[in-house]
Amino acid sequence: MQQFTEDTLAAARAETRGTGPGPGRIIFAGTPEIAATALRTLLGSGAEVAAVLTRPDAPVGRRRKLTPSPVAQVAEEAGIPVIKADRVDAEVTAELTGLEATLGVVVAYGALLPTPALEAPARGWVNLHYSQLPLHRGAAPVPHTMLAGATETAATVFQLERGMDTGPIHGTCSYQIAEASSAGTVLEELTALGASLLVVLLPDLLAGRSTAQEQVGDPSYAPKLTSEDAFIDPRHPAAELVHRINATIPEPGAWTLSGDQRIKLGVARLYRPEPPADSTSDQLRASDPALPETRVEVGAVRQLDPEHPGAGPLIGFRAGDGADVVLTSVQPSGKQMLNAADWYRGLQETVLLGGPEHQRPEQVPHESTRAHPAPTEAAAPAAAPGTPSTPPTPMEDRTR
Repeated sequence: MQQFTEDTLAAARAETRGTGPGPGRIIFAGTPEIAATALRTLLGSGAEVAAVLTRPDAPVGRRRKLTPSPVAQVAEEAGIPVIKADRVDAEVTAELTGLEATLGVVVAYGALLPTPALEAPARGWVNLHYSQLPLHRGAAPVPHTMLAGATETAATVFQLERGMDTGPIHGTCSYQIAEASSAGTVLEELTALGASLLVVLLPDLLAGRSTAQEQVGDPSYAPKLTSEDAFIDPRHPAAELVHRINATIPEPGAWTLSGDQRIKLGVARLYRPEPPADSTSDQLRASDPALPETRVEVGAVRQLDPEHPGAGPLIGFRAGDGADVVLTSVQPSGKQMLNAADWYRGLQETVLLGGPEHQRPEQVPHESTRAHPAPTEAAAPAAAPGTPSTPPTPMEDRTR
């Protein structure tokens, strides 16, 4: 198993430029834009892609026009044969086998690969996953990593087998999650790293020289998030709220209530005011946002003082632990997403987030370490919402 940081991966990638991955035909299976990014990178490296397996054309946009998947579009532009299938049945498996490929590469295809299909390429299939396996196996590793408050994750390339994300690991690249990043942003940046990781690993994978290492440690699982998971209840601690907001953007989409009106929230961060240099210990304690202040009601939206001299004012709300959450943007019901300061200036009255108790959805913590039965066939991740697939699938299904 090869392990990289972002810097060492960049150096390894630079060494591969102009050399090509060596002999061997590849089948690429993927559907949404992140998969298209990986396919472009592989093609740019000189990889020989024999065919692409993707989901069928699906309705897109307000007019619901049937549109090829992003992966199909890239393949067609490159003159690569495209196999479109909702499920990999005996007929599709026969097509895959007939390609006589050396290796299969999966990046968010969106359907199961049954055992006969797994055996079609001579060296099987590898899958690009978005977590430090065995953590966060399943459909939504990036959101669950962020919900847990982790500041580091990884792009991982592993050998696909019958179990769900259980195969041995060929290579990883660590990734630092920046503050105030959405799950969508993290996914895009991990895709760029993962695509480079595939290029660096490809010569050894095609030649059969790669030494994969079994996963070590207790697994956890990352099921798709629901709209209820994305509800922001200000009674929780500020750090937890920031994690939940950012983990559920762009989908299912962080939301809360203002009265009985539903509003969506953009990325958020903790409020960290810089104490004045001449403050006494009593003054510091009085200004510490981590200490509860009974004068500010939980959920109250207000303008916050600048965090340091020269900075502008911020808009935030009070969390259950007495700290404040800084909002960057807000989308009121029926309107476009607005800069938080613009939204605040237009308010006619004090706003308390969270809504009436009886309208707040119940949030059930996910059992992240519960053992899951192994599926009978290997699962490939599903496609992104708004990308051609049948039927459309939430974003979390494409993050494996």
